[in-house]
Amino acid sequence: MYKILANTIFLGKEVLFLPECHSTNDKALELLRRGQAREGSIIICDHQTRGRGQRGNAWEAQPGQNLTFSLVLKPDFLDVSEQFYLNMMISNSVGKLLQDYLPDLQVKWPNDLVVPKKGKIGGVLIENILSAGRWEYAVVGIGLNINQRQFGTTKATSLAMITGGQYGLEELFKLLVAHIEQGFISLKKGKMDEVRKDYLRHLFLKDQWAVFRENDIEFEGKISGISKEGKLQMNLPDGRVRTFGLKEISFPDI
Repeated sequence: MYKILANTIFLGKEVLFLPECHSTNDKALELLRRGQAREGSIIICDHQTRGRGQRGNAWEAQPGQNLTFSLVLKPDFLDVSEQFYLNMMISNSVGKLLQDYLPDLQVKWPNDLVVPKKGKIGGVLIENILSAGRWEYAVVGIGLNINQRQFGTTKATSLAMITGGQYGLEELFKLLVAHIEQGFISLKKGKMDEVRKDYLRHLFLKDQWAVFRENDIEFEGKISGISKEGKLQMNLPDGRVRTFGLKEISFPDI
């Protein structure tokens, strides 16, 4: 299972499959430190026991039911200040895979994959290795709920729960990695406006008034866009425009 990929140029030419691990991101970072991983390396795990999401949240995944893997990229053609473009490209690539099955799929800033009124189906966690202010490597962790049908929270859902189907994990993995490679090559060619437009097109609650929370205080706002640095831009009823960084704002329920 999860052999070296034949449908890609550089991604997945080195695939490490682990029946169980704490976190594929942690394993990828460890291998990079030891010089045992390179750009294109993928670590995939059948059962991730301590998967991590944004904001330090735990990622719940039953053995053999979902896709949990990390891949190594070298986005040194981007300035460190442009790192959110990598985030957007990865979210777009996951969206391209899932939108064939879930037309309502959206990206909840910064990189949760959600289906409104159904729940969260996946997420992305990117951890960067920098040296002298330059980008060395990015470890991209991806968790997608595919065939799991029971969760400890009502906020989570899966492809199987929404569609009623059962899916081959290896085939979805191969398709997703190919989408990511295509997206990465487009980014390398400088198609940043295209990446940004695609991300905004599927952004959860964009151009919709909703109630958000900042420091336990609720306020009304309308998401208008994303700054170059990846901060959330929001219009307020009084005409002001505010920006928010990660952990500075909470969203309403999906």
